[in-house]
Amino acid sequence: MNNKYNIALLGGRGYVGQEIIVILNNHPNFILSKVFSKNAAGESIKEYTKLSNLEYGYLDEPEMIDLSDIDIVIMALPNDKSHKYVKKIEEYNSNMIIIDLSADHRFSDNWTYSIPEICKPVKKNRISNPGCYASAIQFSLFPIKNIISGKVSSMGISGYSGAGATPNEKNNPGNLKDNIMPYSLSGHLHEDEVRRHCYNDLAFSPHVGNFFRGILITSHIKLKTKHTNSEIYDIYKDYYQDYKLIKISKEIPMINEISNSHFVNIGGFDIDEDGLGLVVCCTLDNLLKGAATQAIQNLNYACNLKELTGIYYE
Repeated sequence: MNNKYNIALLGGRGYVGQEIIVILNNHPNFILSKVFSKNAAGESIKEYTKLSNLEYGYLDEPEMIDLSDIDIVIMALPNDKSHKYVKKIEEYNSNMIIIDLSADHRFSDNWTYSIPEICKPVKKNRISNPGCYASAIQFSLFPIKNIISGKVSSMGISGYSGAGATPNEKNNPGNLKDNIMPYSLSGHLHEDEVRRHCYNDLAFSPHVGNFFRGILITSHIKLKTKHTNSEIYDIYKDYYQDYKLIKISKEIPMINEISNSHFVNIGGFDIDEDGLGLVVCCTLDNLLKGAATQAIQNLNYACNLKELTGIYYE
């Protein structure tokens, strides 16, 4: 059985692409053979040491992308950019494993949406990686999904890396100075994502703060029956007991505790006086567990490897 896989990464120069390169550099089964970028073509990839002289190829039109000897394609592209590359890949090899980190296939019945600790990919060669905010919200809701009553309201705050490397209003230093900036007050794409894959009655408002990485989600939830803080804590602890990257704590999780890590921290668990109103907090690193880490977990599963192969978290 082949236990080595050659990987092509489309979009390797972005923040998430850089994290993927670092993880793959320490992965025993995945070989990063080709990396493509619009802005860094010809530059050497110093973060990857398993192959000497690996350079960025130019991310040109799909027909110009060389996929020879490639087993897996990772697409770390902006939204609305992946479809033309998928078409080219499928024409070249319809069985090739493709994982898309953009939102382009999160609502497609022909792709498997996969949060590794919650839902495994059924179609192992077409995997849609979840969004960062959407992941944190779903980690917060799935253990208690069956006892939620009515609308859930989630407030999120992310570091400005979530806005990408291309200059825009959400990563503009002038806008962010001494500031937290709300945006997409309703109808955010990740709100629709959670509604489709986890819980339909959701209101979500994202914000961006003046720090680089990390996400905090605070969710206000009504329960069908009365519970205590300890009972809710036990539900989460039992649900995630077999998952090494999910940490459950009675304390309120902090962004600076998970920055640059593969972990999810869930905690707070504050029930109001009537026993029906619950507040839960969840933190994760938007570039790692919100993107790159989950992509590698999903690919490990698709290749019948142990899910945390190559992910060094201790």
